Amino acid sequence: MPLQKTIFKPGINREGTAYDNEGGWFDCNLVRFRKGRPEKFGGWSKLTSNTYLGTARALHSWISLESTKFLGLGTHLKYYIEAGASFNDITPIRSTTSAGDVTFAGSNGSSTITVTDTAHGAVQFDFVTFSGSASLGGNVTATVLNQEYQIDTIVNANSYKITAKDTSGTTVTANASDSGNGGSSVVGTYQVNVGLDIYVAGTGWGANGWGEGTFGSTTALNETNQLRLWTHDNFGEDLIINQRNAGIFKWTEENGVSTRAVELSGISGANLVPTKGLQVITSETDRHLIVLGADPISGTSRTGVIDPMLIVFSDQENELDFEPLSTNTAGSLRLSSGSSIIGGVKARQEILVWTDTALYSMQFIGPPFTFGVNLINEGTGLIGPKAAITTPSGVYWMSYNNFYSYNGSVQTLPCSVHNYVFGDINLGQSFKINAFTIKDKSEVGWFYCSSSATEVDRYVIYNYVEGIWVYGQLSRTAWLDSGIENFPRAVSSGYLYRQENGFDDDGSPMTGVFIESSDFDLDDGEKFVFARKIIPDFKFIENENNGSVNVVVKTRNFPGDTLTTNSTNEITSTTQQSHIRARARQMALRIESNDDATSDGNLSIGWRLGATRVDIKTDGKR
Repeated sequence: MPLQKTIFKPGINREGTAYDNEGGWFDCNLVRFRKGRPEKFGGWSKLTSNTYLGTARALHSWISLESTKFLGLGTHLKYYIEAGASFNDITPIRSTTSAGDVTFAGSNGSSTITVTDTAHGAVQFDFVTFSGSASLGGNVTATVLNQEYQIDTIVNANSYKITAKDTSGTTVTANASDSGNGGSSVVGTYQVNVGLDIYVAGTGWGANGWGEGTFGSTTALNETNQLRLWTHDNFGEDLIINQRNAGIFKWTEENGVSTRAVELSGISGANLVPTKGLQVITSETDRHLIVLGADPISGTSRTGVIDPMLIVFSDQENELDFEPLSTNTAGSLRLSSGSSIIGGVKARQEILVWTDTALYSMQFIGPPFTFGVNLINEGTGLIGPKAAITTPSGVYWMSYNNFYSYNGSVQTLPCSVHNYVFGDINLGQSFKINAFTIKDKSEVGWFYCSSSATEVDRYVIYNYVEGIWVYGQLSRTAWLDSGIENFPRAVSSGYLYRQENGFDDDGSPMTGVFIESSDFDLDDGEKFVFARKIIPDFKFIENENNGSVNVVVKTRNFPGDTLTTNSTNEITSTTQQSHIRARARQMALRIESNDDATSDGNLSIGWRLGATRVDIKTDGKR
């Protein structure tokens, strides 16, 4: 029998079995398709060795009129602006005490300091900065006290505990002389309460499926006991940021990155500005600040309790004026389908807004109504606030059991990995799902938590030009495509990464890269097949003369048998053929990266599979 060319159908198909998908690919990790051919996923490298605190779940980039590039980064602990590879803490201040309101108490032989501050309003892990302190008398000096601390333990409403440290972060232990209280001039400056790094669903009558309470209740949308998600958008050069279910703040570009964001409603000239919201978004062409899920007006003030279906918008060109008047364009709208707004994105000439059950289109129509909303579709709600994204070919989002696209009308995406994704997903952590794009590759994807994980550990990608799906294992809690920057940005474990940068894992071999075919046979498995050799066809990308992959031959006789490895053959750029000996009714090919086999173990090497041929002949019926 002549050589058999193995060109498999592009994309991964997990909707059937490995056998009935003959001629296709069945499994992969860190592999994509381009023009129908599988190739290694792009690598990544740290932008800087500097780190940030907390888990980042929001990224936003913009550029000033002076061409300064900024990147907003929100974590469950803080909010930063990255500029020049430095993370600048602009987390808003919640409150500042009067001098003398704060006192300290140390204990000989202990590094724990008890802080007393009546009605401090802090929660565990909040950040507070002390100033004006005097030494406690021994090792706990004024320098030790007068700095930022993260609260270890809340004792009660009037006290909490911190761990004493010097300016380098080394723990300081009090001695017998540390009997003072810090003096009468101590000031405590508290940053906004931190949020959780885990999603906790609400319980009890009236609580919706997203743990956001019941509108009008005193516990509705409690901002201190829920997963902290930030939304953000620039209003001109300035940045508007919002803790989901909590406050709305503004950072002013001309004040510099050494200044903090301040509460929008507290700025001079603010008029009926919402004090809380679910998401902030700016409309580009007409220049309104929009708050999705805001606290409504009652009399001459805002209520401070979010209406999760209310949309409010400012006067045109004025992010500080939200009072609806006949002489301005401020106003509000209330959606009717669903129980809560989940999220929104800007699309062409419209803003798309999802509730838990429906999709709306919000468009600028001019005075006197300013904006109009149209119900586009019901039953296509958003699975999480970050699960929708705009691409050059339209808007894509993940719902509770399907993927959808919108480009004037809603379409369900045919998905060849549907059961793989939705059959092994932790829906309890759906608010951690984040959509991403790689426009240069015509890809849209979603990072999500598998069923056994509470943090993002997987991704699924759809190539919207070729109509194919892949998936893999990678933890990225937020992603921002290239645009202002040449490479996409992504975050994980305290670091900011350049993505699609080479083919390495931050200077080390990218491990676990593979793609595996479904089984193939002759005469529907009636006869045994004997494979003698492989004639490879690979294109190595970057350092091509050092490229190396493994071609693994797997076999079994019946679909119910375990697929076992028969041989593993290293293929380089100079390999002409590789001899194997495999006999079975069914075979599968697996291509694995072999980066650590190169001369220095971590060369940046990519590869693309072409039309590999296998020398196969019939070898009888048994």
